[in-house]
Amino acid sequence: MNMTSSKHSNIAIFVPHNGCPHQCSFCNQKEITGQSFQPHGEDVIKAVEIARKSLGEKTQNAEIAFFGGSFTAIDREYMKELLDAASPYVRSGEFYGIRLSTRPDAIDEEILDILKNSGVTSVELGAQSMDDRVLNMNQRGHTSEDVRKSSELIKSYGFSLGLQMMTGLYGSNDQTDIRTAEALAALKPETVRIYPTVVMKGTQLFELYQSGEYKPHTLESAVVLCAFLLRYFEEREISVIRLGLHDSESLRGNMAAGVFHPALRELCESRIIFENTLDLLKEKNIGNGRVEFYIHPRSVSRFIGQKRSNLQALARLGVEAVIRQDEALDKYEVRIS
Repeated sequence: MNMTSSKHSNIAIFVPHNGCPHQCSFCNQKEITGQSFQPHGEDVIKAVEIARKSLGEKTQNAEIAFFGGSFTAIDREYMKELLDAASPYVRSGEFYGIRLSTRPDAIDEEILDILKNSGVTSVELGAQSMDDRVLNMNQRGHTSEDVRKSSELIKSYGFSLGLQMMTGLYGSNDQTDIRTAEALAALKPETVRIYPTVVMKGTQLFELYQSGEYKPHTLESAVVLCAFLLRYFEEREISVIRLGLHDSESLRGNMAAGVFHPALRELCESRIIFENTLDLLKEKNIGNGRVEFYIHPRSVSRFIGQKRSNLQALARLGVEAVIRQDEALDKYEVRIS
């Protein structure tokens, strides 16, 4: 079980690699989640009961979430068993709803009727890419059109739509990933998750990496791209609820290459602020000297950068940064005195 720390909480129950008819090039769900155990109804109840004690009254903002596999593609009776265990907590009003993730080609009206009657509130689709060539190269087994049709159907039922994308996949590049973001934004989801590709041992992608046919992003290049995507979605009022894989011992022990950092989102937000700072210096025609920068208090650490990287970069440009705080500013906003 995993609970998020924000105002909205997920009681996350992992159903690892269950229901998926394909072995995608990058996928090793057991090692990503560190879990091979398949939960049953009593396990769902146990997890929710623990969350009740931990969250107290905050359960009304919490969703019981089934992640890790292709939930609507698993055995129908098993799917109903899990939903039946969770739904009484939603019907009673104690929990806000049920969230699940699934494949774009595992959605139809019959399934959505079941989900609606079980108290499901949010459905996330693992789109990963909207480029059919990239999807085929990574053996996803669905098309970009499947993503579009399923998204429209999910929204027509009144569910909150979430879409997941991966950057740096085999066969993709930055422009392909940006086009994917544009295509996903056009579907008007409420939420998005961005996952830079991690090369896990025991996958086809690992073999491609070993042979030199696949070259993963560096952390630096992924931060540049993901900072752009984060800003792109937020400007369209689409909430990015996850950026990068969750940290776990299993993930660290089984990843061979690719992009993972426990504070990837913070790195990306720091990058956005730094770019805004450079734009402002250029606009004000300031080339060097002592400069007072005003930042929102919660953004000071991001302005400074990890290991003071942003301050050091400014110093190399000849700018001595003096930080002032201003609560009236937005989280990415920088002002010069």
